[in-house]
Amino acid sequence: MLVALVAAGVLVAPGCGGSEPTPATTASAPAPKRLQIIFPEGQNVKEMGERVAAVRKIAIAKRGVTPKLTRQRYLAAVALARPPTPFLKDWKQGSMEGFLFPALYDFTQFTTGKELVDDQLAAFRRTFARVNLSYANSKNLTPYDVLKIASMIEKETVAPKERKLVAAVIYNRLRNRMPLGIDATIRYGLDIPGTKSLTKAAIASDSPYNSRRFPGLPPTPIANPGLASLKAAAHPAKVDYLYYVRIPGTTRHFFTSSESEFLRKVCEFGYPCN
Repeated sequence: MLVALVAAGVLVAPGCGGSEPTPATTASAPAPKRLQIIFPEGQNVKEMGERVAAVRKIAIAKRGVTPKLTRQRYLAAVALARPPTPFLKDWKQGSMEGFLFPALYDFTQFTTGKELVDDQLAAFRRTFARVNLSYANSKNLTPYDVLKIASMIEKETVAPKERKLVAAVIYNRLRNRMPLGIDATIRYGLDIPGTKSLTKAAIASDSPYNSRRFPGLPPTPIANPGLASLKAAAHPAKVDYLYYVRIPGTTRHFFTSSESEFLRKVCEFGYPCN
């Protein structure tokens, strides 16, 4: 009977003639190459898919590897994912918006879409655990409500000091049963980029994300927020502001509790006004 022995990558077949070992012919798999992808705070799922596609192209062109990860596979994994248990009661099935934590992630050419999505969900769970929900709970807001508010804060301001002020406006409008009037929700619902102006038709649309027409929070988050916006959404500033408008030429906003003052500033800043 012929016996084959494998030792140190060398195939030895005793009794087959000759005493010299024959080198093994099996090819070793390529070593994993460390790659990275950054998802900025405030991106939505669609934008994250586009980021995956862009990073894949860079890996092919500059690193000489072809990642298994593609835009289609990433979005397919997102579609099959489920949020953490505390959110399931209020979760709108089909949308993982808000749960894909924006951060820097390592991956290799062998990483699958599911593995990257699992990493983002794990990062979300760790991060959300750091958010104190006691104040939000006292206002009868659920964890999913806080996530929706955080997503709007992320889209409405890039100034760190304004996050809690935007949160206060949202809380105050909810308390007063006023429409939130946040155009970022309209853009999300109708897939209108920030580079385009909102038309009268968009503002009058029946989209459930039209927060100019319909009071309350949107059906789902509109982006994936970072920790700072999550904390602001859970603990707004203690102010009575109901309105804000961006100051031209800056990233800052003017805040007020007076509608007449708000309308005056809108005209003063050069925005369309009556």
